[in-house]
Amino acid sequence: MVADLIQITRSLPPPIAELASRLALTLLAVRPDLEAKARLGWGSVNFRHPRAGFVCAIFPMEDHVSLVFEHGRQLSSPLLKGDGKQVRFIRFAPDADIPEDELAILLAEAIALKA
Repeated sequence: MVADLIQITRSLPPPIAELASRLALTLLAVRPDLEAKARLGWGSVNFRHPRAGFVCAIFPMEDHVSLVFEHGRQLSSPLLKGDGKQVRFIRFAPDADIPEDELAILLAEAIALKA
């Protein structure tokens, strides 16, 4: 996953690449049962759970990194933004702190929703 993440972020500013890496490592630290797989065509790193399937994905952009939850509309976190029918996201600026505890709760909720 690391080599693929480097490939995804190689044309982006270094602070974005660093943030995407920190975020991916944080998700895997709080939920070691997740499997990360880079999707080069989508420019994302997707996270799957053995029972719940696809849970979320990291999308590095030119000026931010989005953490997208497939069924985010059904989750209760005030961190989630968006008004789509299903998907919600958290947008991280390059200098953002990563709220590890809140992400652990969100991941647990997202997994419970689909498991």
